[in-house]
Amino acid sequence: QVQLVESGGGLVQAGGSLSLSCAASGFTFRNYAMGWFRQAPGKEREFVARINWSGATTNYADSVKGRFTISRDNAKNTVYLQMNSLKPEDTAVYYCVADPLRIGVRPRYWGQGTQVTVSS
Repeated sequence: QVQLVESGGGLVQAGGSLSLSCAASGFTFRNYAMGWFRQAPGKEREFVARINWSGATTNYADSVKGRFTISRDNAKNTVYLQMNSLKPEDTAVYYCVADPLRIGVRPRYWGQGTQVTVSS
């Protein structure tokens, strides 16, 4: 079955960096668009970043543009999210997502999430 397993979350001070990884299995990874969403306490889940099947096209939420970078390695079935200049408002559970077409509002597959906490 489809599995998306996130790793790399943790506690970091404001201004610091974290790198998230998502290992995918159970589907043909190179054919799928991938992305990241996040959900902060008391808030709705929101889009963070997406990348197309080849890695040639990426998009970001305005709140993370210039600070976060999404990438993928189709040989390793893994998608990454490099997060720099982290702010306390980046604190959230981060979810890896996958969809055979594109990452929209409701991607088909979701991981279990990894906690990212940014202290001020």
